[in-house]
Amino acid sequence: MIAIQTIVVLKLEGMLSISKTKISTHVLILMAAVPTIALLTSSYRLEDSELEPGDTIPMMDVSMQGTDGDDHTLRSELKGNGLLVVFSCNTCPFVVGNEHFDGWEHQYNGLYEQAKSEGIGFVLINSNAAKRDGDDSMKKMKAHAEELGYRMNYLVDEGAKLADAFGAKTTPHLFAFNSEGALVFKGSIDNSWDSGRETLETYAKDVIGHLGSNRQTLTHTSSTPKGCSIKRKSL
Repeated sequence: MIAIQTIVVLKLEGMLSISKTKISTHVLILMAAVPTIALLTSSYRLEDSELEPGDTIPMMDVSMQGTDGDDHTLRSELKGNGLLVVFSCNTCPFVVGNEHFDGWEHQYNGLYEQAKSEGIGFVLINSNAAKRDGDDSMKKMKAHAEELGYRMNYLVDEGAKLADAFGAKTTPHLFAFNSEGALVFKGSIDNSWDSGRETLETYAKDVIGHLGSNRQTLTHTSSTPKGCSIKRKSL
């Protein structure tokens, strides 16, 4: 995704003397356009590409504030057998649920306990920078975590920098790493959102089984993430 900042370009009037020759006119026009071109170019930000299987955890040592009042890093969240990182939020129907869908956050505590029993970390990240003064403020995050009884850490990603480094797209969006910090799975928690599914694919539970003591075979290394877009701020 390319984020584009609104740019106001001021017309340069009376600052250029028009030459009598076509060549000098063209040169002056090009010279006048250069600042504008530079300004437009600087206003574009190419979002980092999404992590691929085998890539290591980015920004492992960057501190992020949690709803518990402490600072945490992904290195501290990584346990002996790996780490599950879930980009989440407070209001998306795919997270909290609605009349048509239960919402994936109701699985968070169960997945956390399953991961914990297998020596795997589990952490929630809120990257909705554009809503940081509203529904996804730290105050609202704390209230939501308390209401839902979150047992895992729920961290704020200032400026969505971690989401950009991961290439995270939705809430929720799951990334699972092994003990070496290498990505083994990315995508949705399961495919329960798909009313036309033939079988229920439990991606998150399966990757925990793969990383844990059973070392079960991992059928999928990725699935399509489903959810609300992460609300990044425009430049």
